[in-house]
Amino acid sequence: MGETLVTVTAIFLAAILMFVFPLMTVSERSDDISELNVQTLTSQFVDNIKSTGKLTLTNYDNFVQSLGATGNTYDVELEFKILDDNPGGKDTGSGLDKIGENVYYSVYTSQIEDVLYGSGSSAGQYKLKEGDIVSVNVKNTNTTISQMLRNFFYSLVGNDSYTIAASSSGMVTNTGK
Repeated sequence: MGETLVTVTAIFLAAILMFVFPLMTVSERSDDISELNVQTLTSQFVDNIKSTGKLTLTNYDNFVQSLGATGNTYDVELEFKILDDNPGGKDTGSGLDKIGENVYYSVYTSQIEDVLYGSGSSAGQYKLKEGDIVSVNVKNTNTTISQMLRNFFYSLVGNDSYTIAASSSGMVTNTGK
């Protein structure tokens, strides 16, 4: 009876070592590759906005579709910090390069999407000007295989857990036309 219990335990441990840990390693590598891909896509997306000075509906849709091609779903958060043209109007001689005089207001994802998907004269693109700041954050919203295995073995269950995330930001160098 004692030898049978030891044999069954040894077979169980061998199965875990032969199948589960390699599966965890492969799934974590898959998440790493997806995260690298998402970071690259996000950086390219932000660089395009910075250099052209505008976000077009086509570029935004292509970005979201490229993210979806990784096999995961993502929450994309956009933030444009718009340089205020008239931060009080107190000093007419101050330039944009003067420290402490620049005032920014933020525009977020839902407001940007309203302009992109809207029906006005500026529908289909959001124009920015030189000096505006672009920030994009991306997080996965689905549970990957790696997360499921990790949650099973380590009991790390949580709604805010994500494994694939990327962010990029920068200042616009060209006024959109």
